[in-house]
Amino acid sequence: MRGRTGTLVLLLSGPVLVAVYAAVNYAALRVASRSRGDAITSGGLSSLGSEFWWIALGIALVAGVAAVGVAVAGLLLRRATRGRIALLVVSGVLILPYALGLFVAIANPMRGLAALYDEEAFVDAVPPWQLGSCLLLLVAALAQAVGMVRANSEARTASPSPR
Repeated sequence: MRGRTGTLVLLLSGPVLVAVYAAVNYAALRVASRSRGDAITSGGLSSLGSEFWWIALGIALVAGVAAVGVAVAGLLLRRATRGRIALLVVSGVLILPYALGLFVAIANPMRGLAALYDEEAFVDAVPPWQLGSCLLLLVAALAQAVGMVRANSEARTASPSPR
């Protein structure tokens, strides 16, 4: 039973870590908006901060959809007697949105957008720990990959071998 709980934790950690990624980016943009003394909107961000928030939210949504898909595939895989290969293929395809979100997060499009708006000072006001938030997406993807391997192993040992 202990292995099953660990597998479940690994599968469900993906959506949780993606949500933490979004929260960390929102907090970093709030800090930057307040430190610059810009006019704060009702959302707690400056207008430029809300523009950057939409980028971070887009990354989180893309990675979040992939995380939920992998979690569902893993939960189904734990119970499946048939269709395991299809579930593994689906989870393998869902790694692509994770990779896309991670690539965009590492590329940090805020620098380019700030240069476009001639607001490099705003990006300089963003706390340095915001750049490390992309590691949350990497950890989420890796944890779910390990969870899928464990779920497949559990499903294979639980199903009776055909004779």
